[in-house]
Amino acid sequence: MKIKHFAVGAITLFTLTACANNENAMDERDDIVNELDPSVEQQSAEDEAMNDRLGYVHYTKDQVENNEQGDQEASIDRTQVANTISRLALTGEGLEQVATLVTDEEVLIAYEKSEGVDEKEAANIARKTAESVIPRYYEIYVSDNDSLIQDIQSLHNSRTTDKGYENTVDQIITEMKKSPQGKGDNLKDMNNNE
Repeated sequence: MKIKHFAVGAITLFTLTACANNENAMDERDDIVNELDPSVEQQSAEDEAMNDRLGYVHYTKDQVENNEQGDQEASIDRTQVANTISRLALTGEGLEQVATLVTDEEVLIAYEKSEGVDEKEAANIARKTAESVIPRYYEIYVSDNDSLIQDIQSLHNSRTTDKGYENTVDQIITEMKKSPQGKGDNLKDMNNNE
């Protein structure tokens, strides 16, 4: 009788342990998904009010020349820019999934195109979306090779100062150049000119 109780107890304990391990694995997966979603960081009411305001400043030449703070550098929130590009690209027809990486010089967009959409048309959608958001001096690379989505994702926690970062980006760009890059009125054919 004691052996049956012991066996039932052991099986119950084993089952509970297995369920707990499965739940931990699911929690880890959810944490990774949440980490990659920039919309998780909700804005405070103060930040939202700031977004509604117009931007305005007024200086004289003397004020700028006598600035005690030194040179001002323009900066952008790269995660927010990547978020904006990806969301805008998905609002229309043509793309089903988009991963965007914004560095200090490049924008890399890997996407899965919708069925029935020409690969050149999909490249145009991705490129023009990035052009509408990012400053003009950025190089834009696009690809419908959806395996590059994981490559881009692997860099989501990287910094521009990390060792090996530029080599990885260069390798991804080399692969992206094998795909149509989209054509704009003033866009050079990147596959033939580089």
